Amino acid sequence: SVLSRYENQITILSDYLEEFPETDEPVWILGRQHHLNTDKSKLLLDISARLWFTYRRKFSPIGGTGPSSDAGWGCMLRCGQMMLAQALICRHLGRGEYYWQWEKHKKQPEEYHRILRCFLDRKDCCYSIHQMAQMGVGEGKSIGEWFGPNTVAQVLKKLALFDEWNSLAVYVSMDNTVVIEDIKKMCWSPPQSSSAAHSSAHVHRSALGRNKNTAGFCTGWKPLLLIIPLRLGINHINPVYIDAFKECFKMPQSLGALGGKPNNAYYFIGFLGNELIYLDPHTTQSFVDSEENGTVDDQSFHCQQAPHRMKIMNLDPSVALGFFCKEECDFDNWCSLVQKEILKQQSLRMFELVQKHPPHWPPFVPPSKPEVTTTGAELIESTDKLFELEEEFEILSV
Repeated sequence: SVLSRYENQITILSDYLEEFPETDEPVWILGRQHHLNTDKSKLLLDISARLWFTYRRKFSPIGGTGPSSDAGWGCMLRCGQMMLAQALICRHLGRGEYYWQWEKHKKQPEEYHRILRCFLDRKDCCYSIHQMAQMGVGEGKSIGEWFGPNTVAQVLKKLALFDEWNSLAVYVSMDNTVVIEDIKKMCWSPPQSSSAAHSSAHVHRSALGRNKNTAGFCTGWKPLLLIIPLRLGINHINPVYIDAFKECFKMPQSLGALGGKPNNAYYFIGFLGNELIYLDPHTTQSFVDSEENGTVDDQSFHCQQAPHRMKIMNLDPSVALGFFCKEECDFDNWCSLVQKEILKQQSLRMFELVQKHPPHWPPFVPPSKPEVTTTGAELIESTDKLFELEEEFEILSV
């Protein structure tokens, strides 16, 4: 508790010290351009509107007997939550010319509170720290172990299969390559059969019941969450990638980037000159639950101070870019921007964008929700049953 109080004091102090400088250079935040000289207040409003997830304490123990705080190990999971939350805000509340904004004490739409409930620190919330840590077991990460950007991407990809309300198609690129054919196949794949969906939903009704799509299943393009894990150097970021990396924050589809320093994760949302702007999860706050009417006291889920900045050359080379394409035309536009702005450099491309599935790769099969999970990545309800069986076995053994 002493460490938590100290950490909070340091964070608040550094926030106040990191005011934006006087400059004519534009600031880019997740696809939107701001000018400090004319609309600094709009810039700060835009930043504070992003959902900010930090360490929490005093939540129910993960898995029943695990940690009740993620302080010291959950920073990359919190950054993954922030990227995904931004995708859900774009999906339900918009990010275009007429976009949603958050203001303190202002009444928010039901969709906003429903998005926030997806991330509360409860085992029955689909993207909670409980679900992410438990799903990470299947990726070789013990509960309480630090995640990297790619591991978080894989966890989000798996959890999204059980989230029927948001109905996202999550594509995580392999070998620095984005395959257009595979993405279109996944986003246009037919909905899961109702019988299979009913069976799987019955198994996991406790963990994900709040996010069922009560309107039924829809056909058409599934909104795309595209995550591109990258290694932009060996020990330090290679300067040749800097311009392309910054260009990604200008794209209207941008969800920012996951990264930071070794064992110290940040959620990068934009840049000013050669400095990256990020939200920092390294503040420990108390667990917050939803009210009886379903709303959430959201004051602690928005960073209301000046954001942190760091020189781009101090970035660890292991990162993951995020993009959201609500419609197929958004994805087509993103492909055009990548061809124009990212791939125009012939030497050392940050990643590749190809039309067809590489013939030497295994066949692409769009991921689908399993009826029975068989790995170490079971959702909480299945894990609780496993613990019960283990206890029964121990009693019988005695």
